[in-house]
Amino acid sequence: MPVTDIIEMVAGLLTKITTTNDRQHEHLHRHIPPPEGTTGLSQQATSVLAFHGKNVPSITILSYLSRIHKYCPTTYEVFLSLLVYFDRMTEMVNSGSMRAFLEPEDHTTKDNRDRSDSHPGGSDAIFIPPREPASFMVATPPPSGSLGSQDRYGSKNILSTPPAPVADLDPSNLSHFFVVDSFNIHRLVIAGVTCASKFFSDVFYTNSRYAKVGGLPLVELNHLELQFLLLNDFRLSVPVEELEAYGTMLVEFYAREVMVQQHGSQTMEELYMQTPTPP
Repeated sequence: MPVTDIIEMVAGLLTKITTTNDRQHEHLHRHIPPPEGTTGLSQQATSVLAFHGKNVPSITILSYLSRIHKYCPTTYEVFLSLLVYFDRMTEMVNSGSMRAFLEPEDHTTKDNRDRSDSHPGGSDAIFIPPREPASFMVATPPPSGSLGSQDRYGSKNILSTPPAPVADLDPSNLSHFFVVDSFNIHRLVIAGVTCASKFFSDVFYTNSRYAKVGGLPLVELNHLELQFLLLNDFRLSVPVEELEAYGTMLVEFYAREVMVQQHGSQTMEELYMQTPTPP
């Protein structure tokens, strides 16, 4: 399959993902600290925030991927592997963020239990009940945007928006979740292509060229490249079976999207034909 076809399908999926997750953007990122206020954050949180831009770039994802391939041509594995890496980053970051929310609950329960056991009153001692565990609600994307909700190789991770915590949780922690949206997708793509090209291809380009093509200063791309590797735990290897599974489901996703668009166009045409014309 030509690389341009893979680029078009990957762009279609990423556009679907960003459109879905953009709906949660204001809720998730309104508490993002300024650069000078990130000193107290964990390395993982700092890596996530490094990709977040202040504004949405005007260039579309398809045009951006096509531009990269035009001036830094590479193989289809590089573009397909982006989906694998984004899934890994999502699983790695968001699972840790979920534990960070839940761990304080466990400590509170343990402290209260110890306080009850050591109270002079024994079993009749006053027990201070722990705060109710935070309940999470996961926003589910449209079925047509999923590459396979039951398959471990599907894109359910990068399609799923992070859980929306209840009001009693610290809202500033919401920025620690990794969400692929319009504010970070372009930086993720250029950093991912830079890393993947060096791993998959025998021929690749200098970071200064990738930076110029991607529209970033060289210093920033160097920084993003390191953060991308950190969020992937420096694991860039993708088994052939996994890459094939992503490719198969990507084709299935694109076929469904095309059918939906064709069905929508046909429906609109039928409605237009049924509309009575004025005398």
